[in-house]
Amino acid sequence: MSSRDGQQGETAPQLRIPTHVAIIMDGNGRWAQARGLPRLAGHRAGTENLRRIIEACVEFGIRYLTIYAFSTENWARPRDEVEGLMSIMEEVIDKEVPELHRQGVQIRHIGALEGVRPELQRKIREAIELTRHNQRLVLVVAFNYGGRAEIVHAVRQILAAGLKPEEVTEAIFAQYLYTAGIPDPDLVIRTSGEQRISNFLLWQTAYSEWYFTPVYWPDFDKAELRKALEAYSRRERRFGRVSAVDMSAAPRDG
Repeated sequence: MSSRDGQQGETAPQLRIPTHVAIIMDGNGRWAQARGLPRLAGHRAGTENLRRIIEACVEFGIRYLTIYAFSTENWARPRDEVEGLMSIMEEVIDKEVPELHRQGVQIRHIGALEGVRPELQRKIREAIELTRHNQRLVLVVAFNYGGRAEIVHAVRQILAAGLKPEEVTEAIFAQYLYTAGIPDPDLVIRTSGEQRISNFLLWQTAYSEWYFTPVYWPDFDKAELRKALEAYSRRERRFGRVSAVDMSAAPRDG
């Protein structure tokens, strides 16, 4: 089982801390609109909040944090917004990566870099290389990422490798995903009240627990993260198996 009892920071004994938390950071635009601000102001507020959530994850003892930063579908947004998001991404790398490195955070990228402007590609690769040996927290950034595109990419890689159909198992297939070597998420959080998967980690979240909150991402703080962890701790993860409660209630022979 990939969850474990956390013993670090402010973790309370009753919390069962997931090894891997993934977050769909939704609601930046609506957060800004509610304050009479442009959408990009919401995205900037969202990036500021990310630093606080990373710190909270370290305190709770979470080992992997995956964030949905930019999807393959986001290219269809207005050009000004897309260009602004790319600029914010570059600013975040310049501003935050040195400190993340000092704090022992390892950065990984999942998704495609094709179509991303060369300067941003370079900065992403440099951030990955700089932090590759850090172990305190692995921050997985899903940027220019789509779950269906990832599966198609994996199939193409398998075909290119010349594997025979009978050689392809679930374990082999997982090795060709962007997330190879990363444990599947135990808990997926989506902010802003929306209750959709949105093409996020379609393969990896097959047995993840989901937590939906109406709180917009810029307002999703450490206390809100703790609520998600408390909800996760109350659940029994079955992985397709019959629960212990169901087993105890089943009729017996004799």
